Amino acid sequence: MNQNHPLLVVNFKTYLEATGKKSVDLARAAEGASRERGVIIAVAVQFTDIKPVSEAVEIPVFSQHIDPIRPGAQTGHILAEAVKAAGADGTMLNHSERRLKVSEIEEAIEIARGSGLRTLVCANTSGVSAAIASLGPEMIAIEPPELIGTGVSVSKAQPELITRTVKKIRDVNASTQILCGAGVANPGDVERAIELGSEGVLVSSSVVKSKDPGKLLAEMADAALKGRKLT
Repeated sequence: MNQNHPLLVVNFKTYLEATGKKSVDLARAAEGASRERGVIIAVAVQFTDIKPVSEAVEIPVFSQHIDPIRPGAQTGHILAEAVKAAGADGTMLNHSERRLKVSEIEEAIEIARGSGLRTLVCANTSGVSAAIASLGPEMIAIEPPELIGTGVSVSKAQPELITRTVKKIRDVNASTQILCGAGVANPGDVERAIELGSEGVLVSSSVVKSKDPGKLLAEMADAALKGRKLT
């Protein structure tokens, strides 16, 4: 993914609006907005939807998680190689709804890299973000968990968190792409996040539950491009 362009990542979570056939429909809407606006839009889907979604669209498809395990006797766990084989381009790690220890994040990043998966690691504080940045993931998303799903964007509620986090990450890693998540609900939230120094956003319910997700994503893409021009 080209870091010269803003990145929008849509986390489908386990919403029924993004499950089964509906996951394919939503991914196609995201792909349409991506092509129309020239902004990279990736989708993070449930494990069972990786294969049908990856076969239906050309935009990046991410797993919502992998376990820090090697192939073998690990019943019920999520194997990186299996996610890759299903068609995933990358994986999220350490979302607030699926936390990992730092040691597990480090192991999972190494395993993902060895399997050809890019990593998007979520972090809840600037300090945690810096610690994760030192592990070399391709992307980090700063997400205060108390704002997730509230419709109150971190770019409005805690703008200083974004600027502080960007600085701390850049002190240890010059190449990791920095995203802003938690409560990002409208184009204005996206534009502000970019203005504050992030290079993209991680969104979920605002898009997944939208009556017209393609239209909303197109508007968010326009806002991201506008915010990039102002920085």
